Order: sequence, then structure tokens, then C-alpha cells
Amino acid sequence: MPHSVQSNAFVQLGLSPQIVGDLAQQGIVEPTPVQAATIPVLLAGHDVMASAQTGTGKTASFLLPAMQRLLKEPKHHGRGPRILVLTPTRELAEQVAKVATDFARRIPRCKVASFVGGVPYPVQNRLLAQPLDVLVATPGRLNDLMRGGRIDFRRLEMLVLDEADRMLDMGFIDEVETIVAGLPKDRQTALFSATLTESIQEFAGPMLRAPQLIEMAPQTTPQPQIDQAVHYADGYDHKLKLTAALLKQNEGSQSIVFTATKADADAVAEWLKLEGFRAAAMHGDLAQRDRRRTLDRLRRGDIDMLIATDVAARGIDVAGIGMVVNFDLPRFAEDYIHRIGRTGRAGRSGRAVSLVGRNDFQPLTRIRRLYKVNFETLVLPGLESNFQPERNKPRDGARNGGKSYGAKRGGEGRSFDKRPGGNSHSTPHGSTDGRSKRDFGQRRSSSQPSNRGGWAN
Repeated sequence: MPHSVQSNAFVQLGLSPQIVGDLAQQGIVEPTPVQAATIPVLLAGHDVMASAQTGTGKTASFLLPAMQRLLKEPKHHGRGPRILVLTPTRELAEQVAKVATDFARRIPRCKVASFVGGVPYPVQNRLLAQPLDVLVATPGRLNDLMRGGRIDFRRLEMLVLDEADRMLDMGFIDEVETIVAGLPKDRQTALFSATLTESIQEFAGPMLRAPQLIEMAPQTTPQPQIDQAVHYADGYDHKLKLTAALLKQNEGSQSIVFTATKADADAVAEWLKLEGFRAAAMHGDLAQRDRRRTLDRLRRGDIDMLIATDVAARGIDVAGIGMVVNFDLPRFAEDYIHRIGRTGRAGRSGRAVSLVGRNDFQPLTRIRRLYKVNFETLVLPGLESNFQPERNKPRDGARNGGKSYGAKRGGEGRSFDKRPGGNSHSTPHGSTDGRSKRDFGQRRSSSQPSNRGGWAN
């Protein structure tokens, strides 16, 4: 065995040389803090309740101990999975399944599958007819398959609840409890969440046996490689013009624009396409095949930007994303980190700009307080806002400590407001100002909070 493997820090955590050698070939030799804290506890057989932010390496924290289990013979016979991972979104399920497939390359006959909504049932039924070792699934689709008696869980040894806070926010409590009730009682269970709130612990308590609590310190200065800024906005139409100007500045790199609602994602994407941008909407109303096709188009460079709800904030890993624009700030401050984490990946630098109207100021304040972010204030020439909370500073971006960017489009893009004499810069955010439902596709006001269990994702 090479000395580099013998002395590898993962060996000190208790992982087998076979797994550690494979990690070394992938260039992974040093565990992250959450991996160093979690892996030995899971290898010792304890249940775990851990808090960890996205981007800290938590997926490997549970998958590596799971892979070590698969090196041993199963305790029971059957075709069902030995490892079950539940995730809140389809994209995250597919990402976890991809990482599991990479880790399982050296394990003989190890089969990994992801079961999510939007995929035809016959396809998944054929997969269930074959031996399966690792199953990554969303709660809704797994519930459907369990009701049909399609899955045999007699071999199950480990359950992972990934991003449990998000599952609660999206209203999956009943589905998760139903799934857990159908699993063997002698399994090992690991729960990962951005925060371990009282509601999370109350929800998870009956599912775990004397869990070890592992709480990683939250990031107080999130993503230092990402420049974070705000631009104040007078309303919806003003935000459209600002978005177009920012995207024009980001030519040559890809972007994600986050909106609060599915209707706004569609409307903003259509407006940007009229302005000549290669944009596509992505949200929970799209079929899984359409969402996968959209992501593939982004990875191939066929489109330059996604206009997405928070369904895209977790589980999308596209290295070419150079900028994130928050058309609407998230309802929960924690989701801000997940959104901006789509840029600045794989060692690259990134940029995150939040458009802040009067209805966005409270979410901005919560983000500032939680993460101690000192946002830079941008002012785009020709697109200055009448809403300026920092009244003590000059309006001129060159003198107020903010940056003044020469946007080539200069705010000359078309507006949805087609009324004669309409002033799109002074429209209060969220007002209808006489615009027709046809113009907006019956969009909901973007000032409404995101309803994760319904139309917002």
C-alpha cells in the first residue's frame, strides 16, 4: 500500500484503505470539518443528527460510511436497497446519486439509483426488479412506489435524511413519517440539516435512537470568493431593467436569476428572451425530463441563464455560473447562502447581486444580521433608484462608496408596461398598475413570500 494512502487523514477517521485509495485517485485527501466530525461516529454505528451548510462536504460525510457498509456482506437476502437517502428535491437526489456512483466504482456489483417525480413509473419498476444497493429518492415518489408494494426494505441498513429543514419547509412531514414507518427498526439513521431547530429535533426525535448531535459553526462570512452587492429598485419593471443590464455585463459567463414564484420565473424568462438573451425558466411545475433537459442545455452552453425558484438553489452544480441575481430575496435568510453558492464553485470567483425594493428590505436585514455581510451598494447609470435607505450617502455611485457600472443596455430594454406614458421606473414593487394578466401570465406579486409546499417551487 502506498505510504500516501497509509498516512491519509481519511484512514485516521476509520475508512478502509480501499475507499481511501479511491478517494486519493480522485484528489480527495483531506476531510472537511463536518466529515472529520461525522464519519467516525457513523462508522461506530451511532445515529447522528448534524447541522451543516451546503458546500461543506456533508454528502461525503454520510456516503463514505455507507460505502464502507457495502464492502461487507448484507445481513439479509433480497433485492432491495441497503442504503436509503431521502432528499427534498429532484436535482439534489440526482446529485447525491452521482456522487454515490463515483464512490462506488471499486465496490463489486454495487448498484445506485435515484427515484424522483417526473420519471415514468415503468422505468423505475424495471430498476426495482434488479438488485439495488443505494437508493436516493424524493419522499413523494418513494411513497407512491411503496404504496404499490414495489420496494423490499428487508435489507435496509442505513437511512439518511438530507436537508431535513428543507423537507419540512416543503411540507414532506407526512410522507417522510410514512416512509420511516415502513423501514426496519434496527437500521442506522443520520439526519443532516442547515440548522437543528426545535421543530427539526421534534420531527426527527422518534426516527433516531440516542443520536449524537454534531453542530458545525455556521458560516459567518459566506463564500469569501463571491463579491456580494445590492442594487435598490423601485418596483417590478425596474428590476427587469436592472436584471437585463447586469446580465449584459456578465456576457461570456453564465448566470442564475432567482425569483420568489413560478409565475415570475416564467414571466422574467420570457421578457429576457424578448430582449435577446438566451434564457430558460426552471421550477417545480416543469416535468423532470424538462428540468433535466434545461440543465443539460445550460451545461452545454446552449443557454446562458436560468430563471429559477428556490428549487434550483440546492443540488445544481454548474461550474460556469459566474453570477447570481436575486430578483427577489429569499423568504428565509438561510436560503441566501444556498442561492449564491451556485456561483464561485470549483475555486472560481463569483458575483451575487440582490435587487432590493421596499418589500425586500426586511429579508435583507435578516441576511445582514445572520451572516454579517457588508453588502456593496451598486448604482447602474441610467437605472438609479428613488428608493435609497442610505439617505446620508450621495446618489452618485462614484462618490457614495458603491460602484458605478456603465451598463451597455442603459435600461433601454422593453417593459411589460405598455400604457402610453407608462413609467416603469416608478412602479411600486408588486403593484399591478393596470398591466393585463396576459402580459404577466397571471403572475403573483413577487413581494409574496415563497410557499415551498405549493406554487413557489
